[in-house]
Amino acid sequence: MNINLSPIGTIRTPFKEIKGTPVQPSASRGTVGRIELNQDLASGLADLDGFSHLILIYHFDRSDGYKLEVTPFMDTRPRGLFSTRAPKRPNPVGLSVVKLLSIEGAVLHIENIDVLDKTPLLDIKPYVPQLDQASEIRIGWMADKLDLAAVATADERFK
Repeated sequence: MNINLSPIGTIRTPFKEIKGTPVQPSASRGTVGRIELNQDLASGLADLDGFSHLILIYHFDRSDGYKLEVTPFMDTRPRGLFSTRAPKRPNPVGLSVVKLLSIEGAVLHIENIDVLDKTPLLDIKPYVPQLDQASEIRIGWMADKLDLAAVATADERFK
């Protein structure tokens, strides 16, 4: 089975290089960026301005290959790939929750963005806490690493 995806736009951010890019939106609080949606899709933005936050699904276009065991940015020990948010994945797809500031035509102004400039955007979904939050949550090995999420930036380990 082939799955063919085409970008619906481009995410623009101040982060031009992998090294130093925040690895989670919590490490990027206040960082402003924008989404340049393909003009032919602009009418799909109707009613989106009523939402404060968005889920962005994007392609890790500068990630090549993967390993099933990686050392995540917020840890020093190797972990199974699927227990991490590492960018080198069999299907290099990323997800971020960002704050929507405004919409001007086919441009969405956003905040708390943690991706590289010119990242291809695959989809936008509204974030709805009552639908997107789970209860009785366990967060595995990340439980004692959360303080790092607010300051962690990428190095070149996944280049």
